Amino acid sequence: MIVLNLSCPDEHVFEGWFASSAAFEDQLARGLVSCPICSSRGIRRLPSAPYVQTRTSMPGTRKPVGNDEHAGQPASAASSPPSQVIAQVVHALRNLARDAEDVGERLPEEARRIHYGEAEARNIRGAASRDDVEALLDEGIMVLPVPVKDDDLH
Repeated sequence: MIVLNLSCPDEHVFEGWFASSAAFEDQLARGLVSCPICSSRGIRRLPSAPYVQTRTSMPGTRKPVGNDEHAGQPASAASSPPSQVIAQVVHALRNLARDAEDVGERLPEEARRIHYGEAEARNIRGAASRDDVEALLDEGIMVLPVPVKDDDLH
């Protein structure tokens, strides 16, 4: 599953979720992608990059300064979603992973085949090394590590 930043001729910016870049291109060519605000079908893909959270930074968290009683607390509710929302997102991602085709160690190869239109677009899951994941991202192939529970995929 990939998330693309999209825009219409009226400069309305929105996200679209697709199985792959090829799936987006196919749906765009068939006129199936439209702006949720104005319904325009003149959609273009905007440049985007994957978001990576590091252990040393937390979005929306201010660095402690002096005696500020709010130091280290989230700067605003909008920049720090509640834990319930995060739990819902993780649950939804686990459901997607559970329902995806398990390609095991062939994940990098199969993701490339789907991305380049050599295989049917579909949700897949499997295993990949950190180097494989970085190489896929460098090629513009969106992959997402999903934390799973042992019993989620049985």
